[in-house]
Amino acid sequence: MTAAALSPAPPRVARNPWLVAAIVVVPTFMEVLDTTIAVVALRYIAGGLSAAVDDSEWVLTSYLAANAIILPITGWLSAHLGRRNYFLASIAIFTLSSLLCGLAGNLGQLILFRVIQGLAGGGLQPSSQGVLLDAFPRERQGVAMTLFGFAALLAPVVGPTLGGWITDSYSWRWVFLINVPVGIFALGGCYALLRDPDYLVAERAELRKQPFHFDSIGLSLLVIVMVSWEVMLSKGQEWDWLGDPFWRVQTLAILVAAGLAALIVWELRHRNPVVNFRVLGERNFAACCLIIFCAYLALYAASTSLPGLLQSLFGYDALSSGLVMSPAGLAAVLAMPIVGRLLGQQMDARWLIAVGLLIMTAGNYWMSQLNLDISPGQVVWPRVLVVAGLAVCFAPANVAAYLYTPLALRGAAVGLLSLLRNEGGSVGTSLAQTFQERRDQFHALRLGESLDPFNPAVAAFLGRAEGAFLQQTGDPVAAQQLAWQALENLRQQQASSLAYFDTFWMMAALTFAVAFAVLFMKRSVAEKGSHVGSE
Repeated sequence: MTAAALSPAPPRVARNPWLVAAIVVVPTFMEVLDTTIAVVALRYIAGGLSAAVDDSEWVLTSYLAANAIILPITGWLSAHLGRRNYFLASIAIFTLSSLLCGLAGNLGQLILFRVIQGLAGGGLQPSSQGVLLDAFPRERQGVAMTLFGFAALLAPVVGPTLGGWITDSYSWRWVFLINVPVGIFALGGCYALLRDPDYLVAERAELRKQPFHFDSIGLSLLVIVMVSWEVMLSKGQEWDWLGDPFWRVQTLAILVAAGLAALIVWELRHRNPVVNFRVLGERNFAACCLIIFCAYLALYAASTSLPGLLQSLFGYDALSSGLVMSPAGLAAVLAMPIVGRLLGQQMDARWLIAVGLLIMTAGNYWMSQLNLDISPGQVVWPRVLVVAGLAVCFAPANVAAYLYTPLALRGAAVGLLSLLRNEGGSVGTSLAQTFQERRDQFHALRLGESLDPFNPAVAAFLGRAEGAFLQQTGDPVAAQQLAWQALENLRQQQASSLAYFDTFWMMAALTFAVAFAVLFMKRSVAEKGSHVGSE
């Protein structure tokens, strides 16, 4: 099947696509960075604003919830406002709200400004991705998605390290204020360079001729679903998930399930839906949504678990653990140009996706086989594999996702895939924390089954420990108590390490399983002069 059967080919953009790419990835990097950079600063924010640490978590939750509401409707907003106008407005509001976040006087103000920042930031990823897809010709879509991948992949990798350095060296307020000069630069560059392509101008003109029908019910259902979902993910472990005695999590779960079912039914029947689910009917796009969601779930789960392992069991501070994780970003930088070149040489994106997921599997499995006697260098290489694997599959997945998608549905497709990418990260963070705590309890109980004085190994350990502590304290009773405490500390340490390693093993199993999704995809080669590859 050819492009003409689905939609007209996009016009070539006269402006230098490399110059356009260089400027539009800046706001994307800035927005994705804000999903992770504030994580390490929460305790400092709570102290600086005289708030409880648990309450400071709403700084993250409010941003993610607002971001999730906007992402799936960016296609609708771009169609009615014009993509250039919407992109520029998003950059301007995001920059202004970042300034207000840095100047906030109390936690309530900061949460309010973070909501505004999230609402504005939601338009940056899909808009910049759409600009890149239109700026480069069809046969160079791999290059376009590689450039987008630099921002979408490197930002969450360097975010915690950069946030820790800024917070330690300056103030938590600079975590937000750093966006201001970058945002002003991006706004000026995009204003000078960007123009809407002809097909978007024609689409907007056609919409103006039609009566305006705003899908208020669809938007209301979307707000209920995404806010409930983000709050449930953020607070689920703290509230004991479905064991919550106050039925907060259970209520949120019901709202998510019922609201999502109602949203899908309503939007599929609405002639001008605010969220267009029809794009999921194209199997390449649906498979790539699943792949990207699971890949980012695995990335964020590993990115949450590894610093916890290093800081709690190895005694690393935030900056040191960040430095151990940083070389993975260099691996992504090196891998992406190679992937872009392979895509430019008409290589089938499906096989690159599968290779990337299998590399992620190898990296996570490697981390699951570590122990407590490792050096920092032994942590670096499996982490490099995880991030390099995602770098290998990211651009091909984005090429394959849009290859068979009609231009009329591209805006909806970009917003939906961006939403699932972000939600994969949210689910990965929440799932890793929950799984680690549950497996910690499991291993502590299992290890304690044979720790009694009648076990010869236990008796020998206690005897040696009591002798050592007796020499230090001179008190036999205190020495005995300290010996038992040393045994308990050792049990907790081993249980915690096994829980972290189980989390990595689970991520390895997930990425291995989802690699088989490529078998359900159509041939994915961006051929010159055609809109789609042949099936």
